[in-house]
Amino acid sequence: MLSLWRNLKAPRTFIPPHLSDLSSVRPRHAAALRASCVNPRREFSGKRFNVPPSAEFVARVSGIPTMAKLPFQETADGLDAAFIGVPIDTGTSNRPGARFGPRHIRVESALLRAYNSGTRAAPYESLMVADIGDVNVNVYDLKDTCRRIREEYRKILAAGCIPLTMGGDHTIAYPILQAVAEKHGPVGLVHVDAHADTSDVVLGEKIGHGTPFRRCVEEGLLDCKRVVQIGLRGSGYSPDAYEWSRAQGFRVVQAEECWFKSLEPLMAEVRAQMGSGPVYLSFDIDALDPGFAPGTGTPEIAGLTPIQGVEIIRGCRGLSLVGCDLVEVSPPYDTTGNTALTGANLLFEMLCVLPKVKYH
Repeated sequence: MLSLWRNLKAPRTFIPPHLSDLSSVRPRHAAALRASCVNPRREFSGKRFNVPPSAEFVARVSGIPTMAKLPFQETADGLDAAFIGVPIDTGTSNRPGARFGPRHIRVESALLRAYNSGTRAAPYESLMVADIGDVNVNVYDLKDTCRRIREEYRKILAAGCIPLTMGGDHTIAYPILQAVAEKHGPVGLVHVDAHADTSDVVLGEKIGHGTPFRRCVEEGLLDCKRVVQIGLRGSGYSPDAYEWSRAQGFRVVQAEECWFKSLEPLMAEVRAQMGSGPVYLSFDIDALDPGFAPGTGTPEIAGLTPIQGVEIIRGCRGLSLVGCDLVEVSPPYDTTGNTALTGANLLFEMLCVLPKVKYH
């Protein structure tokens, strides 16, 4: 696989040695192999794009695990969208382990394929996408980590690239949105979570995974009339745990409002609320019920289903998305790997609803 990626910039088609003799393969299968797998960049309408190798021809268990087995590159230059990891859990208040989220999401993402069978989206026919690795975080200093994240995302956004982030705990949304707002101004926010993450101070600290959206409001990073929080639930520190959110103008959709129903009608209302302005999508895996996604740090019962999670993301199609994240996957608490697998699939769904993605 490494040899495949090294030859991405080569003008010729690269044939690995073990595929040089295809005499025993049926002609149509050999042609598909050469077209779909051997040359990881297909050509569509005269433009070349990165395309994950098909598991029909390249074993999922082979190669270095990048997101969706996409090529790795060190910067966002030349990319329309990029997967990037932010491996921190120093902002967590309960169970740690989210620092391992990006690594395990990448491993489980080997199961992803190039097309979305449900929506017929073809992101790799329309966007140049790659995995650009992880932010070099400081696991000893959360404030310094926030600075590093902010600086890295400034570079990504300056390259005209939309970041698709693998967390990491939810602290990371704050410095990411600092960089996003520098480029786009105050943005709308679709926030999917069990928790509002709008606390002011926790144990004397203003920076942590329970405070990012309070900090964002204080700094004017959000267009508060275009903020929706979906899936909030659990016990609280006061009778109305979401009073502050509503006071800012956020729309709050508690989990109880989502039980036993499709969220497609809700998302039609959300699209109207967001309008044509820039929107950021932040999805905490603990929005899902822990029966589906136990590998997270602050689980709350009676949550959303994976189907509803997919409905929310697909319902963002048509919005001017300028960035997305999937946070709080903590692999040590799910030895099956299914939480990371779910996170990988939700990130793929996010890719599929970005602006300019082709649909068949």
